[in-house]
Amino acid sequence: MKRLIPLALCFFFGIVMIATQFSPHPISKRVFEEVVNGALIISPFALVLATVTLIQTHATRISRRSDHWQYSFIVFAGLITMVVIGVPFGPKNSVFEWLYNNVQVPMDATMFSLLAFFIASAAYRAFRARTTEATLLLVAALIVMLGNVPVGNLVWNKLMSWIPWVDQASWADQASAAREWILDNPNLSARRGIILGVSLGVISQSVRIILGIERSYLGGGD
Repeated sequence: MKRLIPLALCFFFGIVMIATQFSPHPISKRVFEEVVNGALIISPFALVLATVTLIQTHATRISRRSDHWQYSFIVFAGLITMVVIGVPFGPKNSVFEWLYNNVQVPMDATMFSLLAFFIASAAYRAFRARTTEATLLLVAALIVMLGNVPVGNLVWNKLMSWIPWVDQASWADQASAAREWILDNPNLSARRGIILGVSLGVISQSVRIILGIERSYLGGGD
């Protein structure tokens, strides 16, 4: 019985949301807006649940002395500090804004900057010209990268300056056209294929959830 109610709610709201997407009636639009507003109301409760889960996870790491358990104290220190400062005085407090702008933002920038090295490592493994396909991928990547980054123009002009009989402006235009062609034709075609595949997968999974075939979100794993 306790699983029947969430399954029924999932089926009902799934059918309702599908109907609102295919009906231009004002009532349909109103229902869609109310459901979206309801989801926004539920979001803070989900945030509280996520916070509780975070606390439980790091408390368990500390109690069990897991790998790098000392860093869990930093998590608690940051969480308590932001809550103590932010809740009584609000997010516009000067101390809260200073902590956010000088601690949170730099750490976010550092995490995203580290992704560049992982991407470069993956690109190195993918672009090694051992096969014809890898060679084509390498050439296309070089053309697109030289066309996107500001240093690309400097590199291209330097290469063309070694060939005095070549019209640099003409070659620059052709390089830009080659970049645009790669992005607008083979790249866009591949992206559309991936998006279509992902969309079909999302539709299939949504139908399974609405019909109650997929029940892993209930926590039972079946």
